[in-house]
Amino acid sequence: MTIELDDDAALVLFDLLNGYGENDAGRTLAIRSAAERNSLWSLASALEKTLVAQFQPDYVAQLERARARAEERAGGW
Repeated sequence: MTIELDDDAALVLFDLLNGYGENDAGRTLAIRSAAERNSLWSLASALEKTLVAQFQPDYVAQLERARARAEERAGGW
């Protein structure tokens, strides 16, 4: 299976998946089963293998810009 994401969506999704379960700024993601958790971990792992932004010193700034562009393209909350 192949899933295509633009760079912004990939970065935002990567950050979401890496932060799930943590109560970071009120973020939570309800996981209903081990299967869901394991599937999300697989997706996060696949994203981590393709992204480089998370290793760069300006990661937070890159993430903020990616979030802004993704919201602009798809509409606000």
